Amino acid sequence: MLLNILYNLSIYLYVSLLRLIAPFNKKAKLWVEGRNNIFSKLKSDTERRQLRSRNTKVAWFHCASLGEFEQGRPVIEAFRKQYPDYKIILTFFSPSGYEIRKNYSGAEYIYYLPADTPENAQKFVEIVAPNIAFFVKYEFWKNYLTELNKYRIPIISFSAIFRPDQAFFKFYGGFYRKLLHQFNHILVQNESSLELLQTIDIDNATLAGDTRFDRVKQIVDNKKDIPVVKTFKDGHQVFIIGSAWQTDMDVLIPMMNALKDDTKFIVAPHEIHDAEIAIWRKELSAKSVLFSDTDEVKDLASYDVLFIDNIGMLSSLYQYADYAFIGGSFGKGLHNILEAATFGMPIFFGNKAYHKFQEATDLIELGGAFPVENMEDLKVKYQAMKADEKQRAKAAKICQKYVENNVGATQKIMTVVESIIKK
Repeated sequence: MLLNILYNLSIYLYVSLLRLIAPFNKKAKLWVEGRNNIFSKLKSDTERRQLRSRNTKVAWFHCASLGEFEQGRPVIEAFRKQYPDYKIILTFFSPSGYEIRKNYSGAEYIYYLPADTPENAQKFVEIVAPNIAFFVKYEFWKNYLTELNKYRIPIISFSAIFRPDQAFFKFYGGFYRKLLHQFNHILVQNESSLELLQTIDIDNATLAGDTRFDRVKQIVDNKKDIPVVKTFKDGHQVFIIGSAWQTDMDVLIPMMNALKDDTKFIVAPHEIHDAEIAIWRKELSAKSVLFSDTDEVKDLASYDVLFIDNIGMLSSLYQYADYAFIGGSFGKGLHNILEAATFGMPIFFGNKAYHKFQEATDLIELGGAFPVENMEDLKVKYQAMKADEKQRAKAAKICQKYVENNVGATQKIMTVVESIIKK
């Protein structure tokens, strides 16, 4: 009881804090404003489109942010294909997911998820009345789980991954373990996660794998040609820097200046901030251009660096690259390396924050990915690879094969979904 009170109090405090900082913080403002009048919108939509009619079935998918959405997308699309009579509601916790995918055509309704208070959970489940609910990867909202269980609505967690340092597996983790017992089924990414769940008597779990492999295969199969980038490449080898942060560019800019005469670079920032990109360009001695300005450039092939100042293009950009550096692991955590791996290229990233990412540790062990300590380390490893085409091609093939060998999680998940729906 006390932990329930503390949990709910923490949610109320979190919402209050976001409301306080919203006037000064863009993300907080989007988070707060996106949830204004959310239940009026839900009621209006359900009544206007007869979502709650007896003959209408509803599947609710929830993702924390954009990364989790991309992970969940193959399952959403497989579910729609297999169960076309269901309406799909998609919710996001974070603005970085909702704002980018709010027009996604694979769902009838897309909303911010109201904060996980008892009142909000009760209202949401009553209005939406889902027949089945899906939570992607890390989402374990206590009040929503309780409310769904009250109505005996099946709940599935997929692409879940667990580590020994999480609260579920600590002596004080009883409250959190109860959350896991609320799921009808948990589909995990790896064997170690399954073994961890077994230690706390979670027996409704299955090893399915990581749906991100299925998603990146979709990206390859549906890649978009970008003629501007082909013109920029002009037959040269290209080193792409994906999801770059300032901590990454502190390492990369000196290398880019040193190697500008024999390598072309594409830089795709994790977040688009014009002022930040302007500073990076000023620090470069290499000749650079913004993607948005390429229409005005007469001799695009003469440029050394192309900055991508838009969102949504990165996954298709990798088809033009020969090497990749993926950002984030000099900071909070490594971004998606699978989008680069599936196109086949050696992958570099910082050596500080990649250990929680199974694909990173796997590819390092296999010889397709290479953590780097600093600029000099990156420069040495990159130049050694560039001087030996056989070594580059070998690392590229390792990455490509790694993705190909791990597709199939979506089908395993859908087999479990089918068994639950049949019940």
